[in-house]
Amino acid sequence: MRALMTAIALAMALPVAGCGDTDSARPAAIPVTIKAPDKTHVFTVEIARTPEEQAKGLMFRTSLPDNGGMLFPFEKPRFASFWMKNTLIPLDMFFIRADGSIDRIAENTIPENLEPVVSGGEVSAVLELAGGTAARLGIDEQAVVTWKDE
Repeated sequence: MRALMTAIALAMALPVAGCGDTDSARPAAIPVTIKAPDKTHVFTVEIARTPEEQAKGLMFRTSLPDNGGMLFPFEKPRFASFWMKNTLIPLDMFFIRADGSIDRIAENTIPENLEPVVSGGEVSAVLELAGGTAARLGIDEQAVVTWKDE
């Protein structure tokens, strides 16, 4: 009985100690603007700056707010390749060139798929939003993406 009580106490303490998936363990959020020819959309997204944050990305999340997501900025432009391992929700991936133009949009990527999702050319960042966002808002490759990395 004592072992059971200890296990219950430990399980309850883990999220408080920072071992769970709490908001405090998530990267800082910044505004990202997508300007299409006829409309502008603003999202509040987490920014994955460190290699560890970029490796984890949106893995293990079971939902994403309509105006939420994650931005993966790169130090210098490069070909980008992402996969959906341990990613439980579909995502729209926006591959963004250095000038903010969109190289490619991969819509509704398949959760937990191990096939790479790749850019068409060298990009400076990748923006991940909830799957279906591009279609719902009418965003295509003619839009321009901007943000201020503080």
